[in-house]
Amino acid sequence: MRQFIGCAVLLATFWIARPASAQEHPTVVAAAIEPQAPMTIAQVRRGAELYAGKCANCHGEKLEGKTSTPLTGPQFAGKWTEQNGKDLFDRVRTMPYGAANSLSGGQYLDLTAFILSRNGSETGPGDLSADAAALKRVKVVPLPGAGAPSQADAGPASRTTTVRAISDIIGIGPSQDELTGAGATTTDWLFTNHDYQGQRFLDLDQITPANVAGLHPVCMYQVGDMNPFPTNPLIYKGQMFITSRDATVSLDAATCKVNWRYDRKSRVPVSYGLKMNRGAALKDGKLIFGTHDGFLIALDAGTGKEIWVRDISGDPQNGGGGITMAPLLYDDLVIVGPAGSELDVKGWIGAFKLSTGEPVWRFNTIPDDNEPGADTWPSHAARAHGGGSVWGSLALDVAKGQLFLPVSNPTPDFDGDARKGDNLYTCSIIVLDIRTGKLVWYYQVTPHDTHDYDLTQANPLFSAIVAGKMRNLVVAAGKEGTVHVLDRDTHEHLYEVPVTTRQNTAKPWIAIDTTKGGERVCPGAIGGVQWNGPAYNPGTGMLYVNAADFCAITKDPIEKSTGWLTAIDAATGKVTWRYASQRPMLSAVTSTSAKLVFAGELTGNLLAIGAEDGKVLYSFNVGGPITGGVATYLVGQKQYVATMSGAANSFWRANPGSSTVIVFALP
Repeated sequence: MRQFIGCAVLLATFWIARPASAQEHPTVVAAAIEPQAPMTIAQVRRGAELYAGKCANCHGEKLEGKTSTPLTGPQFAGKWTEQNGKDLFDRVRTMPYGAANSLSGGQYLDLTAFILSRNGSETGPGDLSADAAALKRVKVVPLPGAGAPSQADAGPASRTTTVRAISDIIGIGPSQDELTGAGATTTDWLFTNHDYQGQRFLDLDQITPANVAGLHPVCMYQVGDMNPFPTNPLIYKGQMFITSRDATVSLDAATCKVNWRYDRKSRVPVSYGLKMNRGAALKDGKLIFGTHDGFLIALDAGTGKEIWVRDISGDPQNGGGGITMAPLLYDDLVIVGPAGSELDVKGWIGAFKLSTGEPVWRFNTIPDDNEPGADTWPSHAARAHGGGSVWGSLALDVAKGQLFLPVSNPTPDFDGDARKGDNLYTCSIIVLDIRTGKLVWYYQVTPHDTHDYDLTQANPLFSAIVAGKMRNLVVAAGKEGTVHVLDRDTHEHLYEVPVTTRQNTAKPWIAIDTTKGGERVCPGAIGGVQWNGPAYNPGTGMLYVNAADFCAITKDPIEKSTGWLTAIDAATGKVTWRYASQRPMLSAVTSTSAKLVFAGELTGNLLAIGAEDGKVLYSFNVGGPITGGVATYLVGQKQYVATMSGAANSFWRANPGSSTVIVFALP
């Protein structure tokens, strides 16, 4: 196992993407709010020396950005509008990549002073101080007139920085035919889970069990974001598209060179609860994604320029919710819904026109008055803020036109007395007609949930011979820690398999005895199957399911957590093998026809595992937690593997990491 510490070590192995020129990133003006300058010439010089040795390899000798974000120019200005010196100092302390807080406090102050000076702040008689109040009085000033959206309902200020337009490469694709055919035969990665069925399987065999040990990093790109980074990439015609909380970026999928980058300022404070984005969708030359502050945005996939922006949820801080899921596109429809069950949301999923963003239909996952399911709640008031948001990935049975979606927990999370009844459609897999939004069928995994057991998965869709008969199947899984397999035609529940520790799950949380130090509940509120769900390999006939083994004790909910990757015979439900991880398994799982399974760990290890026996064949530590996508794809007849590494929510207690894309290949 190899460990990266700091950019200097990283770049000894990594291929470096071409730095942007000074003309591409003009200097932005920064100033202190107070007339007195915040730092001395000597401090700036010390910072310059540190920067040259610790930071320039990633951020560029002129702060122009290389494999990481620029520290001058419009991109820097757009991101640091209305943020202050304390914010900048805190961010600088998370570097170098993979070695946060490895320098002294004085050295980080010197680096902060240097960055401010290169953005226009003047020097004076006193050093930049570590005093928080003094640092907060230093503020970065944006370029005038930056990035105003063009539509009446457009969101906060945004800016696109285009290094290379790729319109001639991607054209007006992918088409509907390409998306419909994006199953095992495609060598691109066109959905957050690879295909409409969500199988996360590719028929690629250049990287095999025999040669996988030769994988090495070929390039990396740092987004410049310390928020959670659970995104899954899209890859089309050799170009990659990724999202973070406030940025969307197009990269060359083989070299990590930036094509364009779109940055926007959120309408909610940085402290707002939803701080991540799980991916985008691509069709007809448009890249579509939601934002954590409730907007749906369409960009020109070739240039990154805005096509339309629509506020679809209202104020997230007053029950509107924010969007963290990747949308699903079909014909002229964008399917998406808001997250935030614990943030006063009454859940729904809706369709919007891909061409204009106009609403088409809406299905309430918490029923309105007189809608079916309303009688499973005690009152209108209980339903008004009942949770049931959608933040997991979607799947589509194209032949039947049926949309499969998972619905999260009801609220209040643990107090069921306030919402007696089954609380439809929370903790359920729901199947809708994709053109009308009408309910076709549903299956509720956890009626009247009192443990925060969101259903997170309604995929993959696949077919297998069960008891001698070919059946069309779907997986439902979530935070209650069990994989459920249902027949998509008959709606029969065929089997269920626990994939993590389960204990005291039937007893209401508030009824658990705490008089003797509390009782152990497994999974706890953040255990089970999270946002990245199972993969299905038709060659091995197995499901590969990652899970967090996270229990909780009512008196002390922070308990050591581990993880599992479980291989299940999809026809019988028999567990074939299990891989035990030191920490929860949160990253995406991908399998190939070469009988390999790729996955990542909170420890930062990218793993390649034998699909039939569970043997670890390759492990590489990328320097930060892996909680997002692990994808494999072909560019120029060469197979690559990409992983997303970055920060995780604080409750996972993982080492902090900067949002980073790392691409691997064989020599």
